This record gives sequence, C-alpha cells and structure tokens, in this order.
Amino acid sequence: MQYKIFWCKVNKYYTDEWLNSSYLKDKNWVFVASCVVTDQAKRKWIKFVKDVAKELMPSPLTPLPWGRGEKANDEKIFISWCWAFKRWEAQDDFFEIYPDLEYLKWKIEILGEKPTELKNEIVDSKEIKKASIYKKSELNEKLKNIPQIYTKKFLLIQGWCDSFCTFCLTVKKRGWHYYRDKDDIVEEILEFEVSGWKEVVLTGINLSAWWLSDTNQIWKSRFAELLNYILEKTTISRIRISSMWPEFIDDRCLEIFKNTRIYPHFHYSVQSGSSSILKSMHRHYDWKYMKDLLTKTKNLKRKDWVEISIWADLIVWFPGETETDFMDTYNLVAEWLITKIHAFPFSAHNMWESVPAWKFPDQISDQIKKDRMWRLEAIWDSVRDEFIDRNIWNKFEVLIEMVKEEDWVIRWKGWTQNYIEADQNTFEIISGEIKRNNIVYWILK
Repeated sequence: MQYKIFWCKVNKYYTDEWLNSSYLKDKNWVFVASCVVTDQAKRKWIKFVKDVAKELMPSPLTPLPWGRGEKANDEKIFISWCWAFKRWEAQDDFFEIYPDLEYLKWKIEILGEKPTELKNEIVDSKEIKKASIYKKSELNEKLKNIPQIYTKKFLLIQGWCDSFCTFCLTVKKRGWHYYRDKDDIVEEILEFEVSGWKEVVLTGINLSAWWLSDTNQIWKSRFAELLNYILEKTTISRIRISSMWPEFIDDRCLEIFKNTRIYPHFHYSVQSGSSSILKSMHRHYDWKYMKDLLTKTKNLKRKDWVEISIWADLIVWFPGETETDFMDTYNLVAEWLITKIHAFPFSAHNMWESVPAWKFPDQISDQIKKDRMWRLEAIWDSVRDEFIDRNIWNKFEVLIEMVKEEDWVIRWKGWTQNYIEADQNTFEIISGEIKRNNIVYWILK
C-alpha cells in the first residue's frame, strides 16, 4: 500500500476510507489525496505525480514476450480530492485543466470524493449501538481488523462550504455545505473507541457550521449541541477539534471547551487581523470580534490547569494589504499569544484556474511579501518559544503515536494535551510504557 496525503485533515479522513475500500483492494496502486489551496500546492502535486510516474513507468530495457520493448506494469496512480473533482464527482476535464499530465493519462485514474461503501458499513450499526466499549467481543475483533493509518481518528462531521471567500479556489471544487447526523457521528466514534483507540479529531471544511442549512447563517450554529452530545454518548478520553471558523463559536461552545476531555488546543481560521482585509476576503467577522473570541478562549478556566494553545490560519499579502493591515495581523499573533500559525501566501491561482481576488487592485510585490513573511515568522517563533518555556516542568499526558528503534535507541513521538510535540529528548517519563497508542505521563524538561 502506497499513499500520499497533502495538507488538510479532511483528506486524511477520506484517505482512510479509500484505503479500506473494496475498489482499491488487490490493486497495484499509489493513492494520492490532493489539494489546490495555492498555486504552490498545485506545483508540488504535479511534481509529485510526475516523480511517482517515473518510478512506475515500464523499462525499455526489459522486452515483453511479444517484442514491444516494454516491461508489463499495471500499477496506477489514483488521485482523489480537490485536485480531482468538481461537486463530488470525478472531474471529466481533468487533463484539460492540467495538460502537463496528459501524457500520463493511461497511468492515472481520477476518483470521486469517497468510495461507494464506507468503513462503518463493515459492521452493522445496530451492533455498534449495543456494544459496550469495555466488552471484549466478536465486534472488537471485527473492528481491530480494520486498518488504522493514524493513532488519532480524523472524523468528518461536516463537508463543503457556501461562503465563497474571495481567496478560495477549493469552494469551486466542492459541493454545497452538508453535515452528518449526530448519531452517525457518535457511532463512528464508538467504532473507534471499541477497537481500543483513544483520540478522535473532529474535522470538516467548515466544521463549526454544523447543523446549519447554509454556512452564511452566522450566529446560528448548533456546534455546541453536537459537542455536548458526543461527551454524553461516548467515553473516549481525548477529543480534539480541527480548524474552526470563528464566527460560529459562541459562549455555549466556550463553556463546553472547559470540559477536560476536549483538549486545550483550539485552531481558528482567522485569515487576517485587519477588519478591512477581512471584509475584502468576504469573511463574516472583524478584528474586534476576533479579539474578543481570542481573549475568552485564553481565559477559559479548566480543571486540568493545562495552558491553552491557540493556532491560527493566516493569509499574508492579500491584495490591498497595507503596512497598517499587516501590523494588525502581526499584533494579533504577538498580543494574543498564537502558539502556531499556518501562514499562507495569497495565491492568485494563475495556473489554469482562478479566484475573484486575483482581479483586485493593489497586488503585493514579491519583495514586500518576503519581508512580511519573515517578520510574521519571527514573532511567531518568539511567541512559541515563550509558550514552551512557560510549560517547562509541567506534567502532561502524551499519546504515543510513533515508536521505532534506531542504533539501539528507542525513539518515540507524541503530543501533549495542548499540542506540544513530545519526544525522548524533550520529555522525562513519570509513568507508563512507551508503546504506540499508550497514554503516558511526562514532564517537559
């Protein structure tokens, strides 16, 4: 089994579904979960697929029995996700949009969003509902036979988006917003829990808009209701939440975020600290709203006393971004102690497809782009270092996600509750066995 996942956690969810599907079973293949978030992402994709194709190409030095001068080779590259489809379906004009890959047409198969049969159909859902998560049974054995790519379970609760932000190409690739039924979500968590795993990551394209009929219906989300339902109906010990659009996070959500089973790491899709830029992006909030939300999040009183970590998605160099606009973003990272940023350069998507903002006036020069990115990364490094320093000698729970032996040394990696990366060099063990999927107790040193 060979696969490559680029970027988003939704890709990880559907990759897990595809790799366990009957369609790919017993095939010689490389599966690629794609992304079109920027032109740079597209370039990486094209290069990756071409490099893979070179490895799979028949060798002219090995003649076939019928004298064609080529080696038989039935391995294929299966491509899914945003690079590969429009409105859920496999993209018919894929090779017209990406002509650089047309010479590989015989080697590439384009897939839709998901396989027709999903993993949770392997076991009867009624059987799941009746199962005790503590009971060793035939059900446990069935579930354990389902491969799990990651120690964490990336669980889709919502898909797609209707908001059409002016920087976004992926919205053209996707269908309209939908959300999964809360019982369906709980059943999938129970499958994961019964099979012995410990951490689930709720994910989606615009996950905090759960239950809404349209993602432009701000202030009406019932995301808090879903979180409360998951807490009531499952006992899985670690619940993380992926990137959330901030306009849907209300006081009910913040109250539930205090629950110690929901881990103190919150990732907001901020995009900018400037009200004027946010308006130009077609976002639903302004700088004041973002400041208030970050303040409330930082001040959550949790019984575990673990310092809350906040991550932020940011777009730098959006058209028309002045020095004042940039400093609003810079100060947001510095003053509200954003412990990690996912900073993307604005992409006009000049490669075959485009977004509305590519036509906006006052595009930013490359020199200004480099300068602003350097300054933003420098302040983030400083904030992150201070965050780590404040947590030295604190006790943490670490879920062990990787263990391997190198040169007679056991090396491992995991994450604390507030998403500090842990390994044998930075943490000192208090109790627990170093084994994948174990939760151990450590002190950051």
